[in-house]
Amino acid sequence: MSRVYVWEFPVRVTHWLLVLSIIVLSVTGFYIGAPFLNGDADTLMMAYMRFVHFVAAFVFTVCVVVRMYWWFAGNKYARLNQFIPTTKERIENTVCTGMFYAFCRKDLPHAPGHTGLAGLSYFFLFCLYIVEIVTGFAMYKEAMGGGVLWTLMGGWSLSIMSVAYLRLIHHCIMWVIGLFVIAHVYISWHNDLIERNGLISSIFSGYKNMEDGH
Repeated sequence: MSRVYVWEFPVRVTHWLLVLSIIVLSVTGFYIGAPFLNGDADTLMMAYMRFVHFVAAFVFTVCVVVRMYWWFAGNKYARLNQFIPTTKERIENTVCTGMFYAFCRKDLPHAPGHTGLAGLSYFFLFCLYIVEIVTGFAMYKEAMGGGVLWTLMGGWSLSIMSVAYLRLIHHCIMWVIGLFVIAHVYISWHNDLIERNGLISSIFSGYKNMEDGH
């Protein structure tokens, strides 16, 4: 058994900042969509909630951009080819992992980093992140105005559909991300118990315990 450095510092930092920003964005987003206070206090609270939501949105956006940049600058476990299966080995790993979760295979396929199926699901999650960012900044531009930057970040989508539809998409994706988080936590604990490789602790330390030969 040996310790292998899998998750680099930028991967770990962006992971936890994304977790925190998603929690903050969800809570403040719920309030913005359906405020539960009345009177003058509601006006002040809405201002606070919107401010916190906007700050968290900027943190979220920066983390997504940095993590996508790390697809090309990171180690072999962080690269884009770990998210989009292009080699025979990764395709087989993706299929076998899917068979394991479908109860058609007894053993979970080995992968020092992400399994093929996990990597592919994270890639689609980042696609949802991008849509969430675009729709969010479109609504920001609609509410706050602004110049070229906000147009490039998402304001251009206002010419495609109304802000009501953008808000609906933004809200629905929030629920999808929430469901993904629940599944992600469950599967991480499940796989950690099966493989006993320190999967949970690795997102803090960066290291996994790997059997010799792997």
